[in-house]
Amino acid sequence: MRKADLFASLVVFLVALPLCVGVAIASGVPAELGLVTGIVGGLVAGVMPGSSLQVSGPAAGLTVLVYEAVQSYGVQALGVLVLGAGLVQLGLGVLRLGRWFRAVSVAVVQGMLAGIGLVLIAGQVYAMGDASAPASGLGKIAGLIALAGDADPVALAIGGATVVVLLLWPRWRRGARVVPAPLLAVALASAVTGGFDLSVRRVEVRGLLDAVRPPGLADVGRLTEVGVIGTVLAFALIASAESLFSAAAVDRLHRGPRTDYDRELIAQGAGNAVCGVLGALPMTAVIVRSAANVQAGARTKVSRVLHGVWLLLFTAVVPGVLGVIPVAALAGLLVHAGCKLVPVREVRVLWRGHRGEVVVLSVTAVAIVVGNLFEGVLVGLALAVAKTAWDISHVHVETEDRGASGMVVRVVGNATFLRLPKLLDALEALPHDRDVRLELGGLRHVDHACAAALEGWAAGRDHERVATSRSTT
Repeated sequence: MRKADLFASLVVFLVALPLCVGVAIASGVPAELGLVTGIVGGLVAGVMPGSSLQVSGPAAGLTVLVYEAVQSYGVQALGVLVLGAGLVQLGLGVLRLGRWFRAVSVAVVQGMLAGIGLVLIAGQVYAMGDASAPASGLGKIAGLIALAGDADPVALAIGGATVVVLLLWPRWRRGARVVPAPLLAVALASAVTGGFDLSVRRVEVRGLLDAVRPPGLADVGRLTEVGVIGTVLAFALIASAESLFSAAAVDRLHRGPRTDYDRELIAQGAGNAVCGVLGALPMTAVIVRSAANVQAGARTKVSRVLHGVWLLLFTAVVPGVLGVIPVAALAGLLVHAGCKLVPVREVRVLWRGHRGEVVVLSVTAVAIVVGNLFEGVLVGLALAVAKTAWDISHVHVETEDRGASGMVVRVVGNATFLRLPKLLDALEALPHDRDVRLELGGLRHVDHACAAALEGWAAGRDHERVATSRSTT
């Protein structure tokens, strides 16, 4: 074992610990389930081939979807949902479909993350003030105005101070390398809360064995429900996309072996299948922990496996420590994480040269806030496909006047129904007293609507020419 991997594993453990607990609380499940997912991410996904330095665990990106699922089907159904998602991921990996996730529009992915971030921020602001949040994403945002009167000022101050520490501490790079900002922020908040005995809501500790609930036969039977199947697919596809996009980002941070996307998808599927059997949260590869792993000097997968070992030891030896953590501090941690999900810089870059992509991103984000995550992603994908179809369906009409011999009209490009009005306007504007030769050799694609319209236009020209010759005679 290399010293670099040992040190990196401790850094990742210290980063993952508060995030695992925070994601679980925000998802509406016991804190211990977040730690179980982190342990599985290290001990199961960590030992499997795929990406050597990527770290898996519960992610803020799935918080909104998990919370919706728990509210709809109950925490007892979470295990079978995650198990089903893991099996779907395993199937996708075995069929070597992992690379196809790279074909998903970047604007849709960024819009998905932005929508998740906005809903996460809105929901966790309530938790920062120890106040109850409305159920819908739009309701959370609309209710922020009235939150000032309902929030506990002490809890709000703790949550706000946590965000400040998260923003300021990383500026001292040497200190941030020794003590990760998330751990310091939560530790300080816990020390202040305990030292002054502040009456704010704290993490409830139930014990690992009490929190873990494997799915029963009745839960497995729910996989026949349409809504449950849709949630399973949403878990699988969104977790897979987030993991593989994270892998691409991590590959840019180091010079080691590149990620095998199909194997990584199998590793994520195996991890989620185990999480499902234990009734825990779904897991994905997480860019925050993965980046911390690389920056701490990790060289092999040993570091990510060891981080799971440290989480297991912590959960087994000192689980009571969780009870001193104020919920407001974890909420502040997730508000900070939610802000990072909103791609402000990327939107600025896209706006300069690809404004259509900004529209796709924005519509996806708004659809998630107004509706839910699954519907928002479907809307984004449909809009991205429509935009691509519009972009590639360029058609140009070129005319050449050859004097007495008439005119030559060339149609070039992709003739689809999206450009049919433009095509017909150009053809119908041609003079009716000239012979026209229509050349379609420059068309790369003609759909049925355009083919029928071109035949109809040509037949109309022939009819006009016949009618004109009869009237002349």
